[in-house]
Amino acid sequence: MIRYALLIAAALPGQALAQAYQCRAPQQLELLQPPQPDGPRRDTPITGYTLAISWSPEFCRGGSAAKDPRNYQCNGAIGRFGFVLHGLWPESGPGKYPQWCSLTPRPSVADLKANLCMTPVPSLLEHEWAKHGSCMARTPAVYFKTAQAMWKAVRLPDADRLSRQPGLTAGDLRRAFVTLNPRIPIAAIGVRTGNGWLREVHLCYDRKFKFAACTAAKFGPKNDISLNIWRGL
Repeated sequence: MIRYALLIAAALPGQALAQAYQCRAPQQLELLQPPQPDGPRRDTPITGYTLAISWSPEFCRGGSAAKDPRNYQCNGAIGRFGFVLHGLWPESGPGKYPQWCSLTPRPSVADLKANLCMTPVPSLLEHEWAKHGSCMARTPAVYFKTAQAMWKAVRLPDADRLSRQPGLTAGDLRRAFVTLNPRIPIAAIGVRTGNGWLREVHLCYDRKFKFAACTAAKFGPKNDISLNIWRGL
């Protein structure tokens, strides 16, 4: 199925590393302590996928994350970021998604450096592989290659500009995605918020990596619900 996803993504127009402003991976990077499971191992059958896309200004606002020298998403050391990839997640029904299938092999330094402009936190890259990727790919390299292909196949709207729109709603954000990506149905675009502020966009796929309607829980606020977007770029 992963090969199928790569073939589809390769045939679609993309915008490589969109919204990673002047990103350059550091020359030196050290492997950190391996992630520790936050739940049980669950190797359930995969029924679909979620591409979880985070809005960096919201994640980074408040300043505490910017003080961590290893959190390149917020500290400005390798560039500035708008949307970034949180992760590619296999799904298997509410509360039954596969997770923590294996902690090995660990991603190499080369794996991490090659993907820092997509997911600019080394520890998050390794966490995403161990918790989610190990349940859908044999190696970190294959998992990240699949995530990169899907990430590059999506055109991302200018959420900073959109944030200035009067009366902004969740539907406006979804329609901005559809305008740039006509093949994505609005029903496949989930929105996650915190106190009305945009945190993430979740794109939903079926088991063959074709866009599919999100579950009600993953879809999030309805299209007519007000939405705020923190600029901070």
